[in-house]
Amino acid sequence: MSADPSVILHTDRPAAALAVLRETHPDLTVHGCDSYAALPELIGRVAAEVVYSVRFDGTPRYPRQALVESPTVKWVSVGGSGTDHLGHWNPERLTVTNAAGVAAGMLAEYVLGAMLSFSLDLRGFERRQQARVWGGGRVEPIEGRTVLIIGLGKTGTAVASRAQAMGMRTLGIRARPKPMPCLDEVHGPDALLPLLGRADFIVCCVPLLSSTRGLLGTAAFAAMKRSAVLIDISRGGVVDEAALLAALDGKQIKGAALDVFATEPLPADHPLWGYDNVAITPHCAAVYDGWDIKSVRMFADNLKRYRSGAPLENVVSPERGY
Repeated sequence: MSADPSVILHTDRPAAALAVLRETHPDLTVHGCDSYAALPELIGRVAAEVVYSVRFDGTPRYPRQALVESPTVKWVSVGGSGTDHLGHWNPERLTVTNAAGVAAGMLAEYVLGAMLSFSLDLRGFERRQQARVWGGGRVEPIEGRTVLIIGLGKTGTAVASRAQAMGMRTLGIRARPKPMPCLDEVHGPDALLPLLGRADFIVCCVPLLSSTRGLLGTAAFAAMKRSAVLIDISRGGVVDEAALLAALDGKQIKGAALDVFATEPLPADHPLWGYDNVAITPHCAAVYDGWDIKSVRMFADNLKRYRSGAPLENVVSPERGY
């Protein structure tokens, strides 16, 4: 830690981010970088100690090695909440923080919208409208329904709060279960399969770790109600896509709303595109106007702590992923 660190803002919109840092840390020299390819050279040239980085061009080409193995970088501030694109790092040498909560409210609204879309059969009404067909519609309330939220970080908690306000019963799973105000029940991971059988909506918002990869697989789908809807806002790989396809083909579940996929962009020939009961969004549920500036301001506040030697907020454990 130093009071005058060399800082890089690695984002597709460095000009806007730089403006925030000029306002909040006018005495610092801050460098902008808007490409994956240019980051390693810039880190070496300016001996960067602190890097704020957004995964703005997918994971496969992300320059993780330049960050986690740099001899000068001591702190990586991830612009979003997920850190799986960094792989593993040595927490004794490198501190990683994230912007957990920056999009919690927006993600919760996405979930609420997905639940309402299925309960109101909006996709069915759209098909009838396209065919100019009157009648045949049916709507159902979400009030009184049960939602299971897998992962009770800031996003999961925001989902629970909104679901509870809609009169839903809220069940949750977290690694270290404890009572929470917006949850009717909180359980540990071992309770997953029994809880799946009670849920009308299953919301997945856990990080991608070795322990969560393939978490929702064949056994999980077999445990779900045939009327259940899966909503995935976690990371591609948490849901076993082969098992999901089999569940959809076997009508084991009612449908799914998916914002994340094992391969992104989702290939044009992927079978998921062909299901009427699957809503697909391009990993954008957390992208709203102003999220990036809010994230940079969170970083700027944390940078004040870093420069003064105070503990950082939102420090991520490489083992837990949060």
